[in-house]
Amino acid sequence: MYRNYVFDFYGTLADIRTDEENPYLWEKMSEIYSALGAFYRPEELKADFRDLERREVVRLGTRDAEPDLTKVFAMLYREKKVECDAARARMTAVTFRALSRKFIRAYEGVEDLLGELRRRGRGVYLLSNAQTDFTRPEINMLGLTGYFDGIFISSEQGCKKPSPLFFEKLLTRFGLNPAESIMIGNDESADIAGANHVGMDSLYIHTAISPKEYGRVKATYRVMDGDFRKIRKLILN
Repeated sequence: MYRNYVFDFYGTLADIRTDEENPYLWEKMSEIYSALGAFYRPEELKADFRDLERREVVRLGTRDAEPDLTKVFAMLYREKKVECDAARARMTAVTFRALSRKFIRAYEGVEDLLGELRRRGRGVYLLSNAQTDFTRPEINMLGLTGYFDGIFISSEQGCKKPSPLFFEKLLTRFGLNPAESIMIGNDESADIAGANHVGMDSLYIHTAISPKEYGRVKATYRVMDGDFRKIRKLILN
């Protein structure tokens, strides 16, 4: 049994569907911006958002960089000469996510496993390629925040999986020994390859929102039918 368990979030602990291409999303976001003095047509807002997002990636300068989209939402106000403080930027990000999210739910067995790990005194951590103002509220919505000893989100750290730097930041921050830790995730190229880079064991779970390509990266364990409940038998016994 391991001392530390590091989980991915989307596709591993939580099933989610979003649609950022829906015209309704951009219509409503343009109404919000315009109501606050930053006048955008829906198609203009979408194009400017994507352009500013790309610029942030370039500014960060590495392939594994992760821009903070809340900063992009703030830039969109400033492009129209409208002031935007941190609270407005965050609320805009939360609203965007709510409008683009079709549903989110925890997989069956998630709370049981996280609770059992806590009862056994094991370290439980989250390492997610995600946006903090999208993901932290969603972790709260699912009632999972209290299970974690630490939550690391890529937009906060400026890098993402599979970058060894992202893993090493977590290991260093909490003093974790990679040989005593396991990474559980649904993306081979991010979760499993990243764990391999830093000497961690790994468990790959294949779910409906896993990348289509898989089977190329060696994992210590595999659950191929998406049944989260099977993880318990593999890593607790």
